[in-house]
Parts: sequence; C-alpha cells; structure tokens
Amino acid sequence: MKKTTSNIKTSLPLSSRLIAWTNRGFVHFTLLILGLVWLTPSLGLLITSLRSRADIAQSGWWMSILEWNFNIQNYVEVLNNSELPPPGFKENFINSIIITVPSTIIPIFFASLTAYAIVFTKLRIRNFLYLLIIALMVVPLQVTWFPVLGMYKAFDITGSWFGIWIAHSAYGSCFAVFLLRNFFIEIPEEIIESAKLDCNNHFQIFTRIVMPLSLPAIASLAIFQFVWVWNDIMNAVVFLQNPEKYPLTVGVQRLLSQYQNEWHLLAAGAWLTMLVPLIIFFALQRYFVRGVTAGAVKG
Repeated sequence: MKKTTSNIKTSLPLSSRLIAWTNRGFVHFTLLILGLVWLTPSLGLLITSLRSRADIAQSGWWMSILEWNFNIQNYVEVLNNSELPPPGFKENFINSIIITVPSTIIPIFFASLTAYAIVFTKLRIRNFLYLLIIALMVVPLQVTWFPVLGMYKAFDITGSWFGIWIAHSAYGSCFAVFLLRNFFIEIPEEIIESAKLDCNNHFQIFTRIVMPLSLPAIASLAIFQFVWVWNDIMNAVVFLQNPEKYPLTVGVQRLLSQYQNEWHLLAAGAWLTMLVPLIIFFALQRYFVRGVTAGAVKG
C-alpha cells in the first residue's frame, strides 16, 4: 500500500506537485506570520518585565535581545511591595486561586449533570430547558448585577467566598451546558442503551461512561472558565466589596494607579497575572481542539 501511494505521488505532473508545495508553503507562512503577530506583544511584555527601569528608558525591548541583560528584580519588588495598602500582591494572588478553582469546578459539575439530563433522559421539558439556557447566554452580565446584589444582601452573603463562587458559577453555567450538550450528543446512543441493559442506573452511566468519554470537552471548558474567572475584575469588585479578598486583577489595577510610569513593575505584575492561565492552557491543550470542535457540523 505504501509503495502504491508513493508511486501515485511521484506519478503526478511536476506542475501539480509545485502547486501543492506552494499551497502548503503559503499556509505555513501565513500561520507563522499570525503566530508572530499574536506572540510579539506578550514577548515584549515579558522582556520588559526582565529589564531595569534605566534600560527601558534607554532603548526598546527588542534591543535587549542582543544585550541579554535580564534579571528578576522587578518580580521580587512587586511581590514584596510594602508601599501598597493591604492586601499585598502575594495575598491578591492567593485570593485569585481561592476564587478561581471552586468557580471552575462548581459550574462544570452542575453543567455536566444538566447536559446529561437534556441529552440522555426523557424529561418533557428538556428542549424548553435547553432553549432557556441558550436565551440566557444573550443577557449581559451587567443587567443582572443590581437584582443579584440585592438578593445577596438579603441573604447576607455579600463579601463572602461563597457569594463570589455562586456568581461566577451561575454566569458561566449557560455556556458550560451549551458546550457539554454539543459533546454529549456525539456519544453513540448504543453505548448508553447497552449500559442500561446491563442494569446501570443514570448515576453509573454518568460517572463510568459519559464523563470519561467527555474528558476533551471538560478540559476545554475548564480552560475557558478558569481563564474567564481569573481575568475577571468587575464581578469581584461588585460581589466581594472587601479589599482583603480582592483578586490579582485588582492588584494589577492598584499597581497601575501607583506606578503609572513604572513600566518594569507593571510588566512584571501583568506577567504574574498571565502565568497561571498559561500553565493551565499548556497542561490541557491536547484536549482543547477536540473539545471546542465538539458538535461541529461534519460534511
């Protein structure tokens, strides 16, 4: 078979092979240019964060690539900054972890249960429920702040970790159900029916079959939810209303207010904010493409 395939390739006219090579070269060149366009700002920010204030004032970041005069003093200064009012930047970092991890796990858990009910159960209202969830995705978050905040004050959960977890989980659940439902419908129905014939209940089917098969969608959803919550600033300010619990994004904003022209410190703070989402993305990237393309139209 390999010899036959190679013979077919070599038997193609030279003009056809040149066109194929040109098309591949154009695609690769285009992807390279797009990659450079996307990576250049982040690379410039990283290099700026590793340069001193005097070097930044003297030359552009691209010139330092040749000089190679880098250090991590800016990161040490940002993390140990005592001039900012409490909490410090390290405390903001810990707060972001406390906020983001539960706010990622909770909506994935409940959205997976909801998506399972929509796809694999005989609920009469499942189509209506799905349409309602899709409709809620259109509602701007800012419209809900006032009524939700009033409810929070009535139950006295404003400023609590539980309150911000519920807010992030509720706002992220609609997209989570949408993504997981599109993946669940790709699971062959014969697998579910065979599991039912083996006397498995819905909980066993959900935990032993659906969830393991849905790992790509869950991983991609975890990336979306984690990055969204990690980069959020407005929900934290609205629902926490406690400077001691503000996340890292608020810490960066405070750095911007204090160090308006201290680009070396601002760049270090920005890169500290980007570090954790980058780690999460590269750790789960092998599932990302399969997850986001779940439910796509196949021709």
